Amino acid sequence: MKILLDTCSFLWLVTDSPQLTIFAREVFKNVDNAVYLSVISAWEMMIKHGLGKLPLPDDPMSFIEIQRQLHHIESLSLEESSVSQLIKLSFLLR
Repeated sequence: MKILLDTCSFLWLVTDSPQLTIFAREVFKNVDNAVYLSVISAWEMMIKHGLGKLPLPDDPMSFIEIQRQLHHIESLSLEESSVSQLIKLSFLLR
């Protein structure tokens, strides 16, 4: 299964937060699943860290990269072709 972590799920996973359910933790750590973190989440964490709203133990890029490696999470880039698909999500256009 392919899994895309949102920003909160990533932070909860890497900090071992009790806010992450046991089921979600098992799914994310299952080696049969491919787990991804979007560069958009990295962008969000960098902005929040810069605004002082997300304290991290290291600079954001180092923290994200190290945690992705430790937890076997792949980076998911954002391409223009992917963004162009947003028009198909009608709920965003209302």
